[in-house]
Amino acid sequence: MDHQGTPDRKVRIPDVSGHTPLERAPAALARLGRRDDLWLKREDVHELGVFKWRGTLPVVGRYAEAGARAVVTCSTGNHGAAVAWACRRSGVAAIVFVPPAAVQRKLARLDELGADVRVAGSDLDSAKDVAAAFARSEGLPFFEDGAEPLQYEAYAAIGHEILEQAPGVSLVVIPVGNGALAGGTGAAIGERAPAVMRVGVVARAMPVMADSYEAGRPVTAPPGQTIADGLAVRVAIPLAVERLRTAVDVMLRVSEREIAEALVACHDAGVQVEPSAAATLAALRQGGERLDEGTAVLVISGRNLDPALLERARARPWSFPD
Repeated sequence: MDHQGTPDRKVRIPDVSGHTPLERAPAALARLGRRDDLWLKREDVHELGVFKWRGTLPVVGRYAEAGARAVVTCSTGNHGAAVAWACRRSGVAAIVFVPPAAVQRKLARLDELGADVRVAGSDLDSAKDVAAAFARSEGLPFFEDGAEPLQYEAYAAIGHEILEQAPGVSLVVIPVGNGALAGGTGAAIGERAPAVMRVGVVARAMPVMADSYEAGRPVTAPPGQTIADGLAVRVAIPLAVERLRTAVDVMLRVSEREIAEALVACHDAGVQVEPSAAATLAALRQGGERLDEGTAVLVISGRNLDPALLERARARPWSFPD
């Protein structure tokens, strides 16, 4: 690979298909979730520590087959790492724009994967604007996370796997960032098992996807901040809003303190998740009677965590707004 990050030769994209595990949740988490039968869909077990490889590989592969020399994207970290990972396997370079507050551990992973990392904007969505403009100026494809139909097709596999691994499931809880994960997973579940309740979870501090879902169209939202950087979306993606209309049955909003408390509970129980994944447990805790019955599955979307955040959540949970 040269100093610009351009691979020296084309490589064949390998087959990385295969089920991720469904594991029974530790008893402590089941008690917090107020149910006897709680399961975790471990999308965090991939080498990247996040589910996004499923969606980036087919999209990047399509760009590579079309002759792209590089792919431009924008990310708080996980999506960018998955794009860089897919680019390595597809024989193209990855240029990843990130907002200034991106988690350092995730930035380090981008460097390890050979991405050309560029800091821009003030948050994810403003950095995305810069990235898209750069891609246009360079004649490169811009991979907007959540805007590619192939991602939804790829994430549908998670829903199919859950139904195969837990045929008696009655409830599935899915974190909602840009909406592609829930849009694909929830749609697959709804097609095969319409009686299963599909719950999407957003950060209350950045609720644009829940607001848009409930309005039935993309709506605007003021700036916000959340410790769940995977849920830190300010501008709704129209395709995601359209898909979510039939892919989830309800959207729940969880507070920063609820996420922090769930994060600590997961780590204390030996489940090393990031805040976006912990949000699913937080939602189950606050969901009330409508979420109290039957077998539940939490989609554990990732494990790439800033250790300092976990220390703060454990030592000063009151420092997070409720």
